[in-house]
Amino acid sequence: MLSLGQIFLTLLCLVSLKLANAGRVTTSLYVTQFVLLAFVLGLCLMFDVPNSDLPRVSHLFLLPLALVGYINFKTKRSPIQAVLIGASLLGFIALSSTHYALPFAQPIADDIRIYGVWVNSIIATALSALCVYALQAEIERTDRLARNLADALWREEFELYYQPQVDRNGRRIGAEALLRWTPTGGKLISPAEFIPAAEQAGLMGRIGYWVLQQAMQTLADWAKNEETRHLTLSVNVSASQFLEDGFERSVLNLIETFGIDPTRLKIELTESVMVANPELVTAKMHVLRAVGIGMALDDFGTGYSSLGYLRQLPLTQLKIDRSFVQSMMDNKRSAALVRSIVQMGLDLELDVLAEGVETREQVNFLTQNGCQAYQGFLFGRPVPLDDFMRPAAAAA
Repeated sequence: MLSLGQIFLTLLCLVSLKLANAGRVTTSLYVTQFVLLAFVLGLCLMFDVPNSDLPRVSHLFLLPLALVGYINFKTKRSPIQAVLIGASLLGFIALSSTHYALPFAQPIADDIRIYGVWVNSIIATALSALCVYALQAEIERTDRLARNLADALWREEFELYYQPQVDRNGRRIGAEALLRWTPTGGKLISPAEFIPAAEQAGLMGRIGYWVLQQAMQTLADWAKNEETRHLTLSVNVSASQFLEDGFERSVLNLIETFGIDPTRLKIELTESVMVANPELVTAKMHVLRAVGIGMALDDFGTGYSSLGYLRQLPLTQLKIDRSFVQSMMDNKRSAALVRSIVQMGLDLELDVLAEGVETREQVNFLTQNGCQAYQGFLFGRPVPLDDFMRPAAAAA
């Protein structure tokens, strides 16, 4: 039985490693947690059966398993992860409180279990302590990152990068402003790392306002140049920032302060914003649309949007998520979904822009299906403003 368990765990490690190498790290973690949960429960109910002399101990491994899940949950909140955490804790409570075993259980002999009781208890305790240490380290790292983010604002360590957006003819029609952070004397930190920390620390409103200020300044500068005055600029706005009291007033005040044409500004919202508070979101969007600001639904197809939301919201653009674009040439379902999104956008009289475009083959497919605009490495990577302006200057 011990050999079978070792073989089983070895196979699990190989499968998890293969998933991780394929870029499916989250799936790998979920599979590992689920299988280990089932393995421990099966071991407790079938073989590690307590008696008057020796207690059950295998269930102790459910505690570090729950802690690992919680550490991951803090990084990326997921209903699946919450269920796995809850199942691990409930399993621990049930197995600690009862002597229940399956009717056909085959308990391991006491002369073997007497050693396992001590070994498993020591290992499970050590794993739990290690998880607590890792959790504490993660909390300290997050707190330190939040403090550094607050300092970064007045140190002017943030910068906007600009990624071109083009029409069917490859003509530059605008750009998306993307936030980058390079700490003084340090390396560039990925937005995927610092944006969640800023959200948790309640700093996204301040950082988002800074981004809007920089975007307005850029649009004001572009308006002075014949070669750039036609360009639009898309700015991502988080749910927490968009739902702040007075967000729309602050945007209108900035437009007035910088004296820009509001039709040159486009605010991008993700689908999660739409379901947070539909009535409030709709009201805010109508205020912004009334002055001509464009409203784009970012990463369309990956969240919770419905036709009802699309019909009610004053959107001007749908952005097809890069994951669909990058897989549509090899995956029939992705291709069908892209066709449906493009047609849906056209039917609703919305512009449709595809993100993550990297090949001419993708452009041809999208063009044939009616897509109107593109953004991706094929047309330019996100670059600082000076670098973004060079092609325009060269074209002049």
